[in-house]
Amino acid sequence: MSSRWTDELAFAERLADMADAIAMPAFRNRETAVRKKSDGTPVTEADEAIEERLRAEIASAYPDDAVLGEEGGVTGEGAARRWIIDPIDGTKNFSWGIPVWATLIALEVDTAVVCGVVSAPALRERWAAARGSGARRNDEPIRVTDVAHLSEARLGFTSAASREPGFDEGFSTLLRSVAHDRGLGDFYGHVLVASGSLEVMVEPNLRPWDIGPLLVIVEEAGGRLTDFSGVGHIYGRSCLTTNGFVHEEALGILRNAEHAADAPP
Repeated sequence: MSSRWTDELAFAERLADMADAIAMPAFRNRETAVRKKSDGTPVTEADEAIEERLRAEIASAYPDDAVLGEEGGVTGEGAARRWIIDPIDGTKNFSWGIPVWATLIALEVDTAVVCGVVSAPALRERWAAARGSGARRNDEPIRVTDVAHLSEARLGFTSAASREPGFDEGFSTLLRSVAHDRGLGDFYGHVLVASGSLEVMVEPNLRPWDIGPLLVIVEEAGGRLTDFSGVGHIYGRSCLTTNGFVHEEALGILRNAEHAADAPP
């Protein structure tokens, strides 16, 4: 099925190729410098080099478009079109030598994410989608499962230690409600839901660049991605991704935990 965003998706794929070419030589390279940002999270030379290169390419190809990146913030504020970049999602994994990391690239037009790419070169996998054209992994179509009950579902998560009010209780309840669980980390659990390897992925504290392409990939694969209040967008910080069939059941557990945390003593 064709999409009006074919050219932009092809451009995002080229950006991902450039990012892969920068990241892979730096991965598991002891000379790759790592430092802590002001918020305590790590950043590597590769993060900064990738974002700088991708910003330059976007400025050349689409000079009127805005860019939001994890390392460089916003440029071109107010533009109707905005590219959203996470140069390396999973920087801890990258710096520790764990191959579960990826470059995330999305295009947002009038607040709607219309296409996106997740490129994980150390895993030799790439996910991509554009509105109206479905989702693909390594250029093969992907689809969520039709598992209809949490009791039969597989759950992914990044970390069991969230320190987010109300999440620990809800997370514990989710763990007890599903058939299987795995700590998979960052982008990976979300694209595994889209690919049919999991039914649920949950994260309590994210930024727009962590979610950007995941929204369109999951939805084009037939799944659902929302914040814990049930709104499907990339600005809610919390993120619940499912195959769609178990979404309301999982959402109810998380909502109940949040309400309990907010209740007066």
